[in-house]
Amino acid sequence: MKRSIVVIFLVGMALGGALLLGSLAAFEYTNTTEFCISCHEMEQTVYQEYLKSPHYKTPSGVTAGCPDCHVPRAWGPKIVRKIQATNELYQKFVTGSIATPELFEEKRLELAEHVWDYMDKTDSRECRACHNQSRMDFHKQSRRAQEKMEQGLLDGKTCIDCHKGIAHKKPREDD
Repeated sequence: MKRSIVVIFLVGMALGGALLLGSLAAFEYTNTTEFCISCHEMEQTVYQEYLKSPHYKTPSGVTAGCPDCHVPRAWGPKIVRKIQATNELYQKFVTGSIATPELFEEKRLELAEHVWDYMDKTDSRECRACHNQSRMDFHKQSRRAQEKMEQGLLDGKTCIDCHKGIAHKKPREDD
């Protein structure tokens, strides 16, 4: 009797561990650029824009992928963001509201505004994970960039306030 309880316990622990590891692997896979562009709307639109952006084409070859800009690194905020992303999947697969590149373009501004609001609320946390203002050499920037960056810092602006459209086509806000 005791032996069968131990066996059941060990099998349960092994299955639980496998389930946990499988869930973590799936969770991490959803945190890749390959997963982000797995639907043709993203691959044909925003991904093509990203390939021409400074986040992909860099002199050093160091690039930022979709999760670097759109998913927090810290576990708690990452989970919250993943839950929010389920709404995006709902919009895509259930309602079909962005099921084609044309429908995506119709909603581009609304979608961008969600991202901009999120980045504003988090003080552009994902930007700051790579871009540290304390290590910026303003003297190596153009005069205009130097002035704008320094004034933005003084005014308490966050990255997205000035850098909308840095990785993707900026939607028209006046429509």
